[in-house]
Amino acid sequence: MTRNHLLLRLVLVLAVTSCSGAEPPRSSAAGAKYASIGRDATPEEIHALDIDVNPSGAGLPAGSGNYARGVEVFAKQCAGCHGQKAEGVAPYPKLVGADPRDFGFADDPKLTKTIGNYWPYATTLYDYVNRAMPFATPSVLPPADVYSVVAYLLAENGIITRDQVMDATTLPKVKMPARDRFVVDDRKGGPGFR
Repeated sequence: MTRNHLLLRLVLVLAVTSCSGAEPPRSSAAGAKYASIGRDATPEEIHALDIDVNPSGAGLPAGSGNYARGVEVFAKQCAGCHGQKAEGVAPYPKLVGADPRDFGFADDPKLTKTIGNYWPYATTLYDYVNRAMPFATPSVLPPADVYSVVAYLLAENGIITRDQVMDATTLPKVKMPARDRFVVDDRKGGPGFR
């Protein structure tokens, strides 16, 4: 069963349970039980769905990728929407471009945001490509292909050289041009959290 099927099953169980309006019966021995609908997820199933990668690189999988392989994967999996050179094909966004260099997005919301001028962390680029791309079939690329697409996009944006290999060690060390333009959200929650 794929991750998408497991996630869909979990969402359906939660939706059906919440629509009933009643509290699900509780069992102290085995945790929450939901009126014979579904079952508790196993630790392995939860681990399979826990694929997020944060700015520090926590969650990056084993594997590596390079520019040359990224050119191939991008041409096959990404160029149909984003163009042969990642120039964007309406309505899909442009991915390559360094202008504007002055980060004037607050003053002019019509400016084009790209990986080269707006994206704050290379690690979250991996996360996005891994979970959301290709648009029609998200989460199908193996880690080596995702690392390769990321290497291609970073190189085309002039952020890394074409000979650099991206993996769980090197990717968190990539300093994105817009990284210092963002403020870390360090709110902890509670009454003042919005």
